[in-house]
Amino acid sequence: MPRSSSPLSRWTSWAPLVVAVAATVAVVLTSPSQERSAGQQVLDGRQLRIMAPAAPGGGWDQTSREMQAALRDLVGRTEVYNVEGAGGTIGLSQFIRHRGQPTELMTTGLIMIGAVERNRAPNSLADTTPLLRLTTDYQVIVVPASSPLRTMPDLVAAMRANLPSVSMSGGSAGGAEQILAGLIAQAIGANPAQVNYVAHSGGGQALTTLLSGRSTTGLSGVSEIRPQIKAGTLRALAVSSPERLPALPDVPTLRESGVDVELQNWRGVVAPPGISAEQKAELERLLVAMTRTPAWRDALARRGWGEATLAGPEFERFVADEQQRVARVLRSIGLR
Repeated sequence: MPRSSSPLSRWTSWAPLVVAVAATVAVVLTSPSQERSAGQQVLDGRQLRIMAPAAPGGGWDQTSREMQAALRDLVGRTEVYNVEGAGGTIGLSQFIRHRGQPTELMTTGLIMIGAVERNRAPNSLADTTPLLRLTTDYQVIVVPASSPLRTMPDLVAAMRANLPSVSMSGGSAGGAEQILAGLIAQAIGANPAQVNYVAHSGGGQALTTLLSGRSTTGLSGVSEIRPQIKAGTLRALAVSSPERLPALPDVPTLRESGVDVELQNWRGVVAPPGISAEQKAELERLLVAMTRTPAWRDALARRGWGEATLAGPEFERFVADEQQRVARVLRSIGLR
């Protein structure tokens, strides 16, 4: 289908919210021993802790635990813990209390930025120390295998007939899934404010809602839901990528299905406010080293994540730009 020249195209032209996927880093590491020393110096014998600001099973939890495995040879044992609720904003409010502590990290991304805007949270990523963008991930629209909806055009027809009757389950309010639901409604000429979106604090909970029959369809990151698609429990209707994905080669894109929308999620890592410039640089060195490990490369392949390493001032500017862009799109679809 040819691309539309409608106002939606102007919004969705930026909708792969990750701009250039660049491997820009602040420092260059020259040997494994230097990579290990980076972690040892900043931690000073203390254990590294990573907060996943969502329930177990979702993208932030998966990212945190893959980081834990990839960091093992660099810093030893790392603790991962979950603080769920409100699109990560509850975890964010707790995380910034670790001011000046370089042993504390938090996974974050587009979903948290959207939740901050949607919930008008008192804190944002501007209150943290951005370290590294790690991955990108596209969204997939799914239905239970028993659903009468066989294709994306079937779902579009149901939405046009009675939008509020089509419940859509996904992650936190204001996150990538709700943004995608609103953009789909807008693209088919419906009112995004009338989307019946059922928010959850984690991907596992959204999956339970969908499989129990309490929602018509689900929206999720490909990495979170691919096992259920492969097992035949869920049927994938479309993906939000510009082209078909190697992880789901038989699933058409939204544009192939007649819905002119494209959206990409991203995930990264931040430290608390108040750490020194030297500590920030050492943490960046450590995380860049982590992205070079075989364990992390394996995680990218298994999860179907796109590599999107970005560090230093470039990542800080990226985060600032994302906050402005997400606010604009939420306003455009009536979610702010």
